[in-house]
Amino acid sequence: MAEELEKLTSKELHDRALDRAVHHLDVGFLWRLTKAIPAAQAAAGHPDQAEADVSHLSSILNELVHSGGGEVADELRPLYIEYLRG
Repeated sequence: MAEELEKLTSKELHDRALDRAVHHLDVGFLWRLTKAIPAAQAAAGHPDQAEADVSHLSSILNELVHSGGGEVADELRPLYIEYLRG
């Protein structure tokens, strides 16, 4: 399964992880993801967005929904893979 997950795009990992978390009502994972988004924003070269996310929870929740695309999703790949393996 690990090799299969590594072959998926970041968007596919995001979608699978969120689908699983919602299906299992896994608020713990959703919260971990929410907390990881600002660091992923900064690592993806968007420190201004990271700072805004830390300051505004509503921004973070919005980013949670849209964190499946682009460089941010790439930075979150390890979190998605770890969750989907478990």
